[in-house]
Amino acid sequence: MDLIVNLYQEKLITNQPKLKDDNIIIKRLLSPNSDLLVEFVTNNFNKGWASEIKAAIYKPNPTCLIAIKDHEIIGFACYDATALGYFGPTGVNPKYRGLNVGHNLLFETLKKMKDKGYGYAIIGGGKITSFYGKYLDIIISTDKNNLYNRMIKNK
Repeated sequence: MDLIVNLYQEKLITNQPKLKDDNIIIKRLLSPNSDLLVEFVTNNFNKGWASEIKAAIYKPNPTCLIAIKDHEIIGFACYDATALGYFGPTGVNPKYRGLNVGHNLLFETLKKMKDKGYGYAIIGGGKITSFYGKYLDIIISTDKNNLYNRMIKNK
């Protein structure tokens, strides 16, 4: 199911916790670092996500944010990758989970979407009981027809 997030909700202002490690920095990806992000996503997640993020990173102003610690990518979040107005994919290296990295990537990316003029963000294929439902008020779309129905399925 798709999850819809109102980018004007109060929780985007009040619910963002501090990162638990002062050496972690979140910033927008710079194009020369695109290959590093593709490699990180391929090695830590899957080729499908690596393909998906390419749409977000190979543009003049990449629509991916990255979390960095000690000059290494430890997490990422993208928007406008598969379709305009969509948040994701996103992920954090399991070694760095529990430090509020994913939470901060989510909030910073949604704020960038709001700054770009979006009123709502769509999280495709999300689960309300998952990570997103913990931090945000979510509207659920239960329609079976969605963007991902166009995917070529692997056998």
